[in-house]
Amino acid sequence: MILARLARSRGWYRFSRNRLSVIGLVLVLAFVAVAIAAPWVAPFPLHAGAAIDFANASQPPSARNWCGTDLVGRDVLSRIFFGYRISLSVSIMVLAIAVPIGVAPGLVAGYLGARWETAIMRITDVFLSIPPLVLAMAVIGFLKPTLTNAMLAIAFMWWPWYTRLVYNLTRSLRHEGYVAAAELVGASRAHVMLREILPNCLPSLLTKMTLDMSFVMLLAASLGFLGLGVQAPTPELGSMVAEGAKYLPGLWWLPVSAGVAILVAVLGFNLVGDGLRDLLSVDV
Repeated sequence: MILARLARSRGWYRFSRNRLSVIGLVLVLAFVAVAIAAPWVAPFPLHAGAAIDFANASQPPSARNWCGTDLVGRDVLSRIFFGYRISLSVSIMVLAIAVPIGVAPGLVAGYLGARWETAIMRITDVFLSIPPLVLAMAVIGFLKPTLTNAMLAIAFMWWPWYTRLVYNLTRSLRHEGYVAAAELVGASRAHVMLREILPNCLPSLLTKMTLDMSFVMLLAASLGFLGLGVQAPTPELGSMVAEGAKYLPGLWWLPVSAGVAILVAVLGFNLVGDGLRDLLSVDV
């Protein structure tokens, strides 16, 4: 217990020495807090739905509406807060689906080799050869543009990256002494992969998952921008940028506010991911 606490304190000390990583952590915590508490911290929570207030339509940023209002008078800042909930939900659910699906075949291919390696990695290469946004658009093109289908579409093209990562890590670890020792005492293949190899892949997986949070948010925003993500009146950052871009330069605050919101969230996760990569000394 004491050693674990000491390791954690030393890890935090090393992490905190990187000011950019600390700034990123603050941004990420603020993003998560706002996303979770949106119904309570949003100035006008009812504006996250189909509310209408034509008396305050198309108003520029002011003390009442910090990010202005949209074409029907809804507070843009409130919609950004609820848009953060969508972005966070999509990122968490996509990684919750894609990571297990990608890790399992990567372990099998890297440890068993032979025919398993050939079959699994060739399928992985096929998926990796297709641009992510194009593949996601192709998948969601067969489905209705809903939040659930957007998650499934992104997860469908995200798992190969984890298969490739875990495959490379497993190949480098399968000849280590502790793996050989486990095999000598009669440990099963499942035990070796799940109890000996997988725990040593976790630092790289954690770092990649942190970085991928930002990439998934960007992809989800791209689908929303193209009209293939969450549909109105539900607030989604990508669709907010697309809607506001139609009225540039007059209503500049509509796309700029949503775009800056995306930038802040993506920057935060990237800075934290870079800090973890330096702290754990891993390659992703």
